[in-house]
Amino acid sequence: MGRPRASSARGPERITITGLDDPVEVRRHPAARRMTLRVSRTRRAVIVTLPMKCNLRQAGEFLQTHLEWVRERLTTMPDLEPFAHGGLVPMRGVPHRIVFAGPRRRSAVVRPYSSSRGRPELYVYGDEEFAPRRLRDWLISESRKDLAARVRWHTKNLGLKAGRLSVRDQSSRWGSCSSTGNLSFSWRLILAPPAILDYVAAHEVCHLAEMNHGPRFWALVQRTCPRMEQAKEWLNVYGLDLHRYGSQD
Repeated sequence: MGRPRASSARGPERITITGLDDPVEVRRHPAARRMTLRVSRTRRAVIVTLPMKCNLRQAGEFLQTHLEWVRERLTTMPDLEPFAHGGLVPMRGVPHRIVFAGPRRRSAVVRPYSSSRGRPELYVYGDEEFAPRRLRDWLISESRKDLAARVRWHTKNLGLKAGRLSVRDQSSRWGSCSSTGNLSFSWRLILAPPAILDYVAAHEVCHLAEMNHGPRFWALVQRTCPRMEQAKEWLNVYGLDLHRYGSQD
């Protein structure tokens, strides 16, 4: 085993393990009683959590003993798909080809095109250096518009009132509802078919009335989103795939 090499970058410590190409993040937690290991499917990163008293050498040795387990999980993950010219990204469930179209005066930042000759396209204008960020920001904006519309519909349908709506790149959940009625969603829902975004919006709206997952909560979701079971199944099967696209925060 090669000696793990630490990175001096800010944030989680990073080590390099011989025989493993993917990044390894080392995090120290005061409440940790033992070393733990997980593989993030959303960022394709290996994460080791250590008690405060452990050092990087111990982290490397611990990872080495579980190397085959880590490799097995990494090989089952889909490849990441950065926003690149000629690449594909789903929008509202429909694959679109990305076109970095270069600078153009008086043009929208991103413009969708539909053609009978092939798949739909997303033209991203401006300097190519900033095109991936422009596309991501536009998708976030589209996600916010769709989510706001569905939240308005479900709150009106159920006689509820929501607080502030925010859109982030959440890796552990698709949406959340705070005790003050603020709703937060993953922007990546814009990549899924509209019925999936609608279900997540309905799910969080129903938490405005029931801050739990009991029978009354699910009855309320069923009332405002009759096809919730199909949407739940879609997320279970395909949800992680949405994290393949674009930059990972």
